[in-house]
Amino acid sequence: MKFSALLAAVTLATGAYALPANETVEKRATCSPVTLSGNPFTSRKLFANSHYGDYVKTAAAAITDSTLSSQALKVADVGSFLWLDTISALDTLDGHLKSVPCDQVIGIVVYDLPGRDCAAKASNGELAVGQLSTYKSSYIDALVKIIKANTGTAIVALVEPDSLPNLVTNADLSTCKASKTGYEDGVAYALKSLNLPNVVQYVDAGHGGWLGWNDNLKPGAEELAKVYKAAGSPKNVRGFATNVAGWNAWSKTPGEFENAPDGQWNKAQDEKRYVSLFSAALKTAGFPNYAIVDTGRNAVQGLRDEWGDWCNVNGAGFGVRPTSSTGDSQTDAFVWVKPGGESDGTSDSTANRYDSFCGKADAYKPAPEAGTWNQAYFEMLLKNAIPQF
Repeated sequence: MKFSALLAAVTLATGAYALPANETVEKRATCSPVTLSGNPFTSRKLFANSHYGDYVKTAAAAITDSTLSSQALKVADVGSFLWLDTISALDTLDGHLKSVPCDQVIGIVVYDLPGRDCAAKASNGELAVGQLSTYKSSYIDALVKIIKANTGTAIVALVEPDSLPNLVTNADLSTCKASKTGYEDGVAYALKSLNLPNVVQYVDAGHGGWLGWNDNLKPGAEELAKVYKAAGSPKNVRGFATNVAGWNAWSKTPGEFENAPDGQWNKAQDEKRYVSLFSAALKTAGFPNYAIVDTGRNAVQGLRDEWGDWCNVNGAGFGVRPTSSTGDSQTDAFVWVKPGGESDGTSDSTANRYDSFCGKADAYKPAPEAGTWNQAYFEMLLKNAIPQF
């Protein structure tokens, strides 16, 4: 099953993640070198990066309703992950890392594998299948160099959304077959290279409607464990990430699709149950099994016609703000990974990167290319937020 993955791209010809013209990156005082252990969110607040913050402030200024505009400004203060989806996105990373207060942690998304997102069109990346050496030298090695120059910054790295889950459930697609070696070798190289004292890593594991199916739990866990072990079992890999750019509820009984005809074949009907089931499978497979869950857009349920519908779900709202108070011992934190307001994909059926999921009845229209800002969608997320701002 497919789900949304962010291509943070506003320059359509190249897929580059163009930064807002007014982006502000303020440097803070030098911090002492950091060595992370345990849950990195227990004593550190997730950093509200200025990249997303500047988009939100611009969006707030465009809202004529003063009450809604003030609420919008509060979104800029919510901690969220910074997507590093191209090699050029690394150009501003040093400045972002140097702006993180010593008592906070910045989340980054490592997302530039060759043949990226092999099961969809909307979020294809800049590197083609076969360009693994470029991924390693120009992307991962460059990323590591920047992090090593910022040992005083605490970092959580979410490694390659969509990649390993696609190898489990979309193995029959020719594009995913072609990407398999590059995905496994690339993720292993990233995990090994990012095994640094000030970094904690979580590997993407889809969500309950993807790897949560009864028949997918064991193969999914074994795929993550295979790559982890190939990387030398890095000690700073803490677990997995779920619901990235997704819509599933954290806890809902019955689940959104629990009473569907095929509901009996999936016991992971919400993300809480998925974390419980998948963490057990990971433990058996030999992979660290703590989780972080993306709650950025999952406030409203009952919106999708099918569980696999992933593109710009209409009626969605901002969800629970980032916190380590999850009430679940296996779940380290609720986090915002997908920047709410950035499109999952275009609804223009004539576009080169049009994906039919973005034209479905439950997808918001009109929608621009993946990663470009959709003001109306942002305002919808804000109005439907639970809790409200």
